[in-house]
Amino acid sequence: MRRSEFERAVADEFGAQSVALLSDLTLQPLGNRTAREALADGEPPRSVWLALCAEADVPAARRYGVGRLDPRER
Repeated sequence: MRRSEFERAVADEFGAQSVALLSDLTLQPLGNRTAREALADGEPPRSVWLALCAEADVPAARRYGVGRLDPRER
């Protein structure tokens, strides 16, 4: 997962709450860092996405393959 895919996935899943979630929610699997801190520290976007999904109870069906652009829209 690229950073741009991560950002699209977060915006699509969490909408207006995404800014607050990325900055305020600490994620235990990532050492109790926020998503922004983890990304700034070099954590892979996929790891941050999965930790964020687990903490926010995002159903498994919406966790994988998100954030990618439809090839027809490129």
